This record gives sequence, C-alpha cells and structure tokens, in this order.
Amino acid sequence: MIYFFYILAGFISGIFGGLGMGGGTLLIPVLTIFLGFDQKLSQGINLLSFLVMAIISIYIHYRNGYIVTKNIFYIIIFGVIFSIVGAVCMTFLPSKVLRISFGVFLVLLAVMEFVKVFKK
Repeated sequence: MIYFFYILAGFISGIFGGLGMGGGTLLIPVLTIFLGFDQKLSQGINLLSFLVMAIISIYIHYRNGYIVTKNIFYIIIFGVIFSIVGAVCMTFLPSKVLRISFGVFLVLLAVMEFVKVFKK
C-alpha cells in the first residue's frame, strides 16, 4: 500500500515539474505530512527527483522553442552560488525551522496566486 503513495507522489510531482511549476511544491508536503519523512530527507529526495525531471523537461521545452538562452548565464551563475549558500545554511538549521519556513512559503505562494486570479 505504501508503494501506491510513492507512485502517486512521483506521478503528481512529475506532472507539476513538467509543467514548470515545481514538483517539490507537492512532493515535500506529501513526503513529510503523509509519509512521515524528515524535512531534510524530503528536501534531498525532492532535489534528486527534480534533477532527473528537469533534464527531461529542459530537453522537451528547448526542442519546442520555449527556452530563450539569452543572458541565461547570469541566472545560472547566481542560481548555483545561492544554491550552495542555501544548502550550507540548511545543514545548520533544525528540520522544524525548515518545515515552518517551507509552510510559510507555500501559504504566501497560495495567497499570491489567489490574488492574481481575482485581479483578472
């Protein structure tokens, strides 16, 4: 039965990731809330699964002409730098702080999307 939830979490996060919405938005809460994984472990699993999904999605989006590479170098450089900073900071923070921070992020994201819908 537990494998069903693993497959369901992978399926839904894969769909979200392929759409460019970020599968971790769903995968991390599923792993922590419903499957009882530690926050740090859930984030690590999300990063590993994201890597595979991102490579495939990048190929498909690039092939369809949806990726513009002009000035992407600056985004990549600063993304790598701050990914390292974030990963180092994460090792010093307790899982509870990360869980609360991620929850606040999801709430803010939901509020912003909700407001955006009603502005239209």
